[in-house]
Amino acid sequence: MPLVTTEAIVLHAFDYRETSRIVRLITREFGIVSAIARGARRPRSKFGAALDLFAGGEAQLVTTPGRDLHILQAFEATRSRPALAESLDRFAAAAALAELLLRFAPEQEDPGLLDAFTDAIDALGLAPPGEAAPVALGGAWCLIAELGFAPALDECASCHAALDPAATVSFHHRAGGALCASCARQAPGSRTLPPGARDALRGWLGRQGSPPLDEPTLRAHQRLLREFLEEHLTDGGRPLRALLAWERHEVDA
Repeated sequence: MPLVTTEAIVLHAFDYRETSRIVRLITREFGIVSAIARGARRPRSKFGAALDLFAGGEAQLVTTPGRDLHILQAFEATRSRPALAESLDRFAAAAALAELLLRFAPEQEDPGLLDAFTDAIDALGLAPPGEAAPVALGGAWCLIAELGFAPALDECASCHAALDPAATVSFHHRAGGALCASCARQAPGSRTLPPGARDALRGWLGRQGSPPLDEPTLRAHQRLLREFLEEHLTDGGRPLRALLAWERHEVDA
């Protein structure tokens, strides 16, 4: 049972029995990892507040080949990110991004996912209250791109013909993005994607942010994101509860 050290962020944690906690981490070397932190709930635990949600640091893991649950020997937190808990819109958005990783990230090395998630939640922590939605949308599309499912925007997702970058196009979730006029006629259920919406998606996928978006446009982008995830990444039809909660919060806010 080798002891390994890896950069990690806490995505989820829950109590286990009387004194321990089980945590799920996104790590640089091993992807998503589940581990038990024995004694973490004791008053004088060596973990202290290090296992707070979204805390980042260095995890020491005792790994067991063939087992899904490892042992968290130590966690030295270097970044606690309290700003995410200071407003509901930031926290709800961060929880939606964490759910995306927990549900779909592989249990294998993928440094790009950790970097994309780190950038997203750090940007969320800086977002003024009430203005986290476009930051979260950008973070979500970057994670989708790292997972290998970035939508086609400048060439037809079906026939790969080049598309006019300034044109309104049809966007088809199952096809994987924008379609030319000919392919769109054979793909019922497409959504209309105007140039401004394509520009916003390009900006998010390129980690360049997006231009200011009004409330109806933001809501439309949230629906587009959810529908794309439901088409390509949902496992067994289970709903993305944190994503839905974030979407409802933004509508009600």
